[in-house]
Formats: sequence, structure tokens, C-alpha cells
Amino acid sequence: MERTFIMVKPDGVRRKLVGEIVRRIERRNFSIVAMKMLTPSRELAEQHYAVHKGKEFYEGLLEFITSGPVVAMVVEGDNAIKLMRNLMGATKPEDAMPGTIRGDLTISTRENLVHGSDSADTAACEIVLWFPELC
Repeated sequence: MERTFIMVKPDGVRRKLVGEIVRRIERRNFSIVAMKMLTPSRELAEQHYAVHKGKEFYEGLLEFITSGPVVAMVVEGDNAIKLMRNLMGATKPEDAMPGTIRGDLTISTRENLVHGSDSADTAACEIVLWFPELC
């Protein structure tokens, strides 16, 4: 079993797509082992997106992710990281395949509904950051 961190971003919550995204995760037979809704603090957002610090889009990204509630999840299953990234689809809506979350539901690159860990190391760090109570 592998665990990954998944987050429904503020645009997904505002657009009332949390249930649809959770449904798609569960239909792939993944287990959601932890879930919570919160509005991220600036500090939490800075830690989560530290890899992007100094990039031109960094401040806008922080403003967006702290603009409203998100739904943070720990998702578990065989090959969860790769399969969840496939289920999410490409970041850019024009590259996202139909049948993926972003391919079916995303409107823009900046507001692309979901975040998912891109590696086992990233997943471990993000899970500890967002769910310290699990460690």
C-alpha cells in the first residue's frame, strides 16, 4: 500500500466539486484514510509551496491557495501516487485528457481543482505537513 496527499483546492470547493472528486477517488478503489477541510494559513501555504519560492507565480499561488477552504486528504492504495496523478490529469486544461478530473472539470491552469503529490518523498513531506496528527 502506498499513501499520497491529495488536496481539493479553493476553486474545487467554491464550485461544489468536492463530492465529485471524492467519488472519482473512491471509484478507483482508493481508501481515504484521513480528510479535513480548512483554510490554509499563509505559513502552511509557504511550507507547502516552498519549492516554488522565488518564481514569478509564487505570490499568486499563495494568494489563491489561502483564498478559501480546501479539502486535504491522505489517499491509500496500490501505486496511489502515479494512479492518482493519472486520475487528476495534466495541469493545463488543454492537455488534460477527457475522463480525468482536470480534463472534465478544470477551467484554467491556475485554478486546476486538485493537487497531488508527485513522488513518494513529496507525499511523505506533505502528509506530515498537513496531517501531523498521523505521525
